[in-house]
Amino acid sequence: MMRSSRSWAPSPAALSIPVAILAAAAVRIAAPFAPAGATMLSITTLCIVLWVGNVVPPAYTGVLCLGLVGLAFSLDLALAGFSSPATWLIAFGLVMGEATRRSGLAEWAGRWVIHRVTLDSPSAAPRRTYRRLLFGLSAAGLLLVLVIPVGIVRVLVLAPVVLEVGERFDSRRVKLGLFFGPILTTYLGTFAVLTGGSPNIIVLGVLESVAGTSIPWTEWFVLMFPVMGVGRLFLVVGVVYAMYRPPAAVEMEETASGLRSMTGDERRMLGFLAAGVAVWVTDVFHGFHPVYGALLVVVLVFLPRVGIADFEETVGEVDFSILFFVAAVLAIGEGLTRTNVAAALAEGALTVVPTDASTSVVLAIVFLATVALMVVMGGLAAVSVATPIVVALAADTGIPLVPVVLASTAALGVPFFPYQSAVLVVILAFDIVDARELIRVASVVAVATVLVLMPLQLGILSVAF
Repeated sequence: MMRSSRSWAPSPAALSIPVAILAAAAVRIAAPFAPAGATMLSITTLCIVLWVGNVVPPAYTGVLCLGLVGLAFSLDLALAGFSSPATWLIAFGLVMGEATRRSGLAEWAGRWVIHRVTLDSPSAAPRRTYRRLLFGLSAAGLLLVLVIPVGIVRVLVLAPVVLEVGERFDSRRVKLGLFFGPILTTYLGTFAVLTGGSPNIIVLGVLESVAGTSIPWTEWFVLMFPVMGVGRLFLVVGVVYAMYRPPAAVEMEETASGLRSMTGDERRMLGFLAAGVAVWVTDVFHGFHPVYGALLVVVLVFLPRVGIADFEETVGEVDFSILFFVAAVLAIGEGLTRTNVAAALAEGALTVVPTDASTSVVLAIVFLATVALMVVMGGLAAVSVATPIVVALAADTGIPLVPVVLASTAALGVPFFPYQSAVLVVILAFDIVDARELIRVASVVAVATVLVLMPLQLGILSVAF
């Protein structure tokens, strides 16, 4: 019996499993930390390699992570992520998205956007329509940063609309472009406005507690919004259009010449969302966590005689497996903090800054060091442990505190992998995109940000101070 001349070779993704195991073992043996810290860093390494390789679903790796953390440490630590409000904000947000779709509001909003943004006959020139929609929806995503102070919520509100608009086209490339452009813009715009998301608020809280100072909203806006907001809008649209150019033969579904009026269910769903937004934008007065706004919307959606959806049918259509991914990321961040690995890594990365360097050099090193920290831990964990060290660094070098803190915060806006941000995890919950596709586009945007936007942003911070 003759053997086939072809030899089987494992794919790069399949190789991630043995690589993950070997890397985890090497870290456990060689890491210069106490046994508990080395073990936690080893588990983190294993999960990161598996998440990047994407040979198994991210949620499955999350389950594996929870099991390993539970065995090595405690169930209390392993399940800490499920007690986090962020996890439940995502869960309620997924239900909100499904309810928005079922009510018909997503479809109506998609038609409204097409009528307001495009030409009189959008289907006659689908490629031009795609370009107008890509920029118009992305600009709307940036404006949402000024209204909704939570990145996850902005994604959950915007995603059903952009998905519905994308369904008008017959090209998957166009659907992905219309999804990634607005969603990445509204997420990455977080760091352009002080109230754009929880990482900024954490930075402000740590700054106030450690240094006894604060950064006014207007100062943050003036220093960051031109580049991290407007500049990022054009960069994301440009990158996404280059990666997802419409094919020459793309076609678009014919739309009605007029926009129909909203149905009762659509009006009620819009009112429910408005109630949730009202809770989010007034948090400065009542102090409620954003999860309460999402919870209010979900309660109203299923409220007898008032709601617009059946509880069992709606919840049954939602894929909650992504929550295991979220819980694992949060457990890793908590574990690295409890074992003092996070603080040690942050201190090691940021203490390499020479005390006699110029402002621009210090800002660049702080930025790159924070980006490196985010490879090991998520953005929230990185900013929590890095900010106190950045404050001390500013005092040692004699450089004003504000530009150093803003340079570190800007680094949170260059994630490469989903585990680095809960918002990217939420994006994975939508069927249109898989982890590999998300890593690809996020990495290109991140590299473009570092090469194009960051020199401008760090230059502004250097000149302003």
